[in-house]
Amino acid sequence: MDMTPRMKQIFRVLLKEEGAISVKELASRIAVSKRTVQREMEYMNRSLRGYDIDFVSKTGVGIWLEGSQEEKKRLLADISDGDDYDVSNREERRKRLILEILKEKGLKKLFYYSASAGVSEATVSTDLEAVEEWLNRYGLKVVRKPGSGILVDGTEENYRRAIRAFINENIDTKVIRDAYEGELSGESGQFDMLKKSNIGQILNDDIMRRVMDCIVGMDDVRVLTLTENSYVGLVIHISIAINRILKNEVIEDDGRWNGNEKQDEDYQLAQSIVRELEAEFEIQIPDVEIAYICLHIKGAKHEKIQWSGKSTVSMENRELQQLVNDMIDAYDSEKAYLLKQDDEFIQGLLAHLQPTLIRLMHGMQIENPVLMEIKRDYPDMYDRCIKVAGVIEAGTGKSVPPEEIGFLTVHFGAAMVRLQGRSEQVRRVHAGVICSSGIGVSRLMTSKLERVFRDRMDLTTFGKNDITPYVIGKMDFFISSIPMEQLDVPVIFVNPLLGDDDMEHIRNMIYQYARTPEKHKAADTFSMQLEEINLMAAQINMVIKYMDFFKVDNRISFDELLIAVSEKLSPYSDRREMIREDIRRREQIASQVFAEFGFALLHTRTKGVIRPVFNVCMTKDLGPFEDPYFKGISVVFVMLVPMDEHVQVNNDILGYISSVLIEEYEFLDVVSRGKKEEIRSSLSGYLKKYFNKYLSGLH
Repeated sequence: MDMTPRMKQIFRVLLKEEGAISVKELASRIAVSKRTVQREMEYMNRSLRGYDIDFVSKTGVGIWLEGSQEEKKRLLADISDGDDYDVSNREERRKRLILEILKEKGLKKLFYYSASAGVSEATVSTDLEAVEEWLNRYGLKVVRKPGSGILVDGTEENYRRAIRAFINENIDTKVIRDAYEGELSGESGQFDMLKKSNIGQILNDDIMRRVMDCIVGMDDVRVLTLTENSYVGLVIHISIAINRILKNEVIEDDGRWNGNEKQDEDYQLAQSIVRELEAEFEIQIPDVEIAYICLHIKGAKHEKIQWSGKSTVSMENRELQQLVNDMIDAYDSEKAYLLKQDDEFIQGLLAHLQPTLIRLMHGMQIENPVLMEIKRDYPDMYDRCIKVAGVIEAGTGKSVPPEEIGFLTVHFGAAMVRLQGRSEQVRRVHAGVICSSGIGVSRLMTSKLERVFRDRMDLTTFGKNDITPYVIGKMDFFISSIPMEQLDVPVIFVNPLLGDDDMEHIRNMIYQYARTPEKHKAADTFSMQLEEINLMAAQINMVIKYMDFFKVDNRISFDELLIAVSEKLSPYSDRREMIREDIRRREQIASQVFAEFGFALLHTRTKGVIRPVFNVCMTKDLGPFEDPYFKGISVVFVMLVPMDEHVQVNNDILGYISSVLIEEYEFLDVVSRGKKEEIRSSLSGYLKKYFNKYLSGLH
């Protein structure tokens, strides 16, 4: 068997899957690029020689392994031994060497590192020379002591800076978080992969697991709102420190911290974390470690700001306020006055600036995953924020890296957008996307348009035959990939792939209509009522026309039922996934399995459907579902509302049907017989009553 370590990772994922998986999802699972996976795929079947297993790839479906369970178990057993460390990969080997050096600070023989890396001492010596430049960046120096070994010399502060930088540069924090939290919930697959990975082989997985248990178990909002990178970085930082203490390595106190910090709420949180760790590991943790945990918390970014009165941002800090004022003046002296009136901007900038200054003063790096996009899409704002960074540099004496400038650009950019919106009447534009059926090509087009213009326009998908006078009256313009007859509003004809010229044309149209008043409605109330009646009738007709009834195996599980439902409702895998996830999310809020009524009602709003849905699902023998989750019910109703401009109308219609399920026993009697057309006829009768009641309520 000739397999690369990465190929083993791929096979382990595929062997745990029941069906196909997309290349994108696989790449995410093993923390590599999609292209890397595709490159490995070329050699998959060659690596499977000796196994009665085939690697299958099908466009639009995904990739999977075909073979008997016995053969798959044999392959899994063969690839489960050892880790995925590739000794021939020089870059990976050198990263592993850096982590070994940072894990334990003391004097080590050259043989220790060569044995760990699985190469000769001469190769390790060469690798050491290569990583020396990286270590020097953080004030660490490699000292060679003939006859004794290798020592990395530097202050404790420099040592900690290097650890944090290595985490930011090299470690996929999502993989670690998923692995440990999956292990806690009983899903061991991700954790097994982590243990065999580079970092899993270097760091003590038991220590990391126990550290994470301590931190999560505290249930402190300041920890739970840390971004993934900051959270996992804190866990790894503490795990390395615990490892050193357990090996009786002295953690130096460089004297920079004094008693003043002990009144700080972040310091008190660090103390609480240390108390939990001391109890868990039965060790004594020095005060300097409390200081370093506090420093990490202060310099961390949060998923959301916790606004707790004035405690989040100290408004007494005149020096910080003056710095913010100077930064705004440097950005745009002419607009400075107006920007200073934006309370949301000022509070956000102050909240962002406090951890930023901590990071700068202590040389702590931060990752900015969208830096390249910011530079490319907002060059003028980024250049202005370089001047803003100059104000910070003058005040602190510390250089501001591009990653921090990128985050400043986001804050100033958002404020400028709000300012522009206040200075002129700008509204969201209503546009329709047309293709022959209202699905298919238009789905691809709307996906791209929503990604680019999501804050500036409301998009609705139409089939060619859906363009009624009522629809035309609601739209500012249409975007079409097919020839259309002359309409009363502009139509932009585009290539389905939406090239740069098409996008620019659409952008100009949005700019134009965003600055004009909303379209006037019909001249009189009667015309408006006709439009509303037409919409209500059309939506009710869709519910009746597309109502479906299907049967499933009595032994089906809840997750399997969701798969069956989504496959009935959409031919597209991404929309099926949306349907499943949205139903599952709603079910987690509060179960919709009503044993007292004998049915389940799976209902939610979702982008997975393009029309209101009412479906009925029963077992093959019309008896109860056997899975205990279903509590002995015999029927599942599926009611889905598309997330479009007709949400309210569709909610009202399906809400009425929900009341029918509870109040009208006759309808449930019809359903229990399992005849599709009988159910449709009964549903039609009830919706006719609803429509008549709706008409009588119009004035």
